[in-house]
Amino acid sequence: MTAQLIVFAVLGACLVLFVLDRWRYDVVALLALTVLAVLGIVPGDQAFAGFGHPAVVTVAAVLVVSRGLAASGFVDLLSRRLRRLGSNPVVLLSALTVVVTVCSAFMNNVGALALLMPVAVRLAQRNGISPSLWLMPIAFGSLLGGMTTLIGTPPNIIIGAYRADALGEPFALFDFAPVGVAVAVIGMIFLVALGWRLIPQREGQGSTSAMFEIDDYTTELVVPDESPFADRPLRVLGAASDVELVVAVIVRGNRRIYAPDGSTAIRAGDSLVMEIEPSNLEELLESTGLRLASDPKLVDGAIDSDDLHLLEAVVMPRSRIQGKTAEGADLRALYGLNLLAVAREGERLHRRLGKIRFQPGDVLLLQSQKDRGPEALADLGCLPLAERPLEILRTRRVALALGIFGLAILTLVTRILPAQVAFTAAALAMVLTGILSLRQAYRAIDWPILVLLGAMIPVGGALESTGGAELIAGALTSIGASLPAPLTLALVLILAMGLSDVMNNAATAVIMAPIAVSVAQSLGVSPDPFLMAVAVGASCAFLTPIGHQSNTLVMGPGGYRFSDYWRMGLPLEILIVVLGVPMILWAWPL
Repeated sequence: MTAQLIVFAVLGACLVLFVLDRWRYDVVALLALTVLAVLGIVPGDQAFAGFGHPAVVTVAAVLVVSRGLAASGFVDLLSRRLRRLGSNPVVLLSALTVVVTVCSAFMNNVGALALLMPVAVRLAQRNGISPSLWLMPIAFGSLLGGMTTLIGTPPNIIIGAYRADALGEPFALFDFAPVGVAVAVIGMIFLVALGWRLIPQREGQGSTSAMFEIDDYTTELVVPDESPFADRPLRVLGAASDVELVVAVIVRGNRRIYAPDGSTAIRAGDSLVMEIEPSNLEELLESTGLRLASDPKLVDGAIDSDDLHLLEAVVMPRSRIQGKTAEGADLRALYGLNLLAVAREGERLHRRLGKIRFQPGDVLLLQSQKDRGPEALADLGCLPLAERPLEILRTRRVALALGIFGLAILTLVTRILPAQVAFTAAALAMVLTGILSLRQAYRAIDWPILVLLGAMIPVGGALESTGGAELIAGALTSIGASLPAPLTLALVLILAMGLSDVMNNAATAVIMAPIAVSVAQSLGVSPDPFLMAVAVGASCAFLTPIGHQSNTLVMGPGGYRFSDYWRMGLPLEILIVVLGVPMILWAWPL
């Protein structure tokens, strides 16, 4: 009993820490594993066995393979076909949702969304539609698509591997399809027919000109001949005022110095084209002695020109700059990027840019020299809100990537190779054939997810070995004692849904899998429908922006508020419970 209480306490603390999000979830998982290992509940020689678990290896390999499919240009080619579908909003939304859902069945959910999101934003702008009406539906579509195959999402991989441990045989690649495809189709119909109409329309979101109104904040100031700041570094000028200086260009005669950093010296007669809020302009002029240009002709085109580009980008979950400021990340010196503005939840932040700590979903307005921006954003882990230029002559790479992926699927379906071996071989082939560089392959791996899985698998095992899973299962069974078994199955599905809305879906699957099997055993029925209910529920994180990375990714560009996710997510989850339980029982009888 003491061991059970400790495991329950550790899991309860994990849940609280996951919700509070003060520490990253991989750190929380490692902390939980360490506590249980130190107390002897998880044997020391098995504490890190989870990192070699087939589920962990499979997740890593699938992430690399899905990155290879993206790098080949396959999804780019598909997305550009959407331009030919005209301007009907429902038709375009249907096409976007179908593409992202199908792609998510075979590649990482966030990766599929990241490829389609810029396309959705640009199509919405082109047709005069607020992107807020489309971004949440395609984010939800990426979650629905993951339910349909073993490799579509980490929870399915975990459930498949857990079935092998518990029952001696894993779920096969398409065992999730009868239920997953039905739920995905029902979900897509809801999203396209009704769901998008439930979302508040955030006018102008996703547009640089509308969200940031950059022209209203750009001005040209001149350094007078008698200025005490002449021949001194730009940082000295910035320190002389409480107003933050964001200088885009220094114009010196016929020469232009783009995105200057603090060490750049300014001279008498220089024109400084800068981004500053009108309310701060007077204070800056008073404290520095700079003068407004009498003929501010340089402002027009100086911020965004042939040599200098404006970029909009979204901070991805676990980006290199997450939790950092522009100064801390050294955007100018290391990446040649000038931060002009930050928007959060669709509204521009009116604070000192250098002091803003970036959060996932923030939209950044950046300035970069020609051709440097895309590479810098990729290195930082930020998603540009623009369609990427399509490289020519990519047909061979697309065919090669699809061939490697298809071969991996074939060996898996025919059971020639287990999933972890088939996809590791496919990932290696992507590197050896040049579809991915070794650096891209390592970057594709979501290391925090792997650490989370490697740490939580022994923790989940402790829940089972101490009898904790059986105890929870007994409570669920007693609650449903007067209910038919299908309603108890619905309770398990709802519990998995609730957990996935506030904690990582992979952690939800690890915790709920042993509970589901124990419930089935206490009822004397097959564990398969209960494991399938956990797989479906763990992918249904539709109520909050923190439940899944896809939800977080669209929050900034869509201008969504926390409560917006309930509007469309709650009826979708109710629909999935009402129709999903009968589908589970049809495909996997009790």
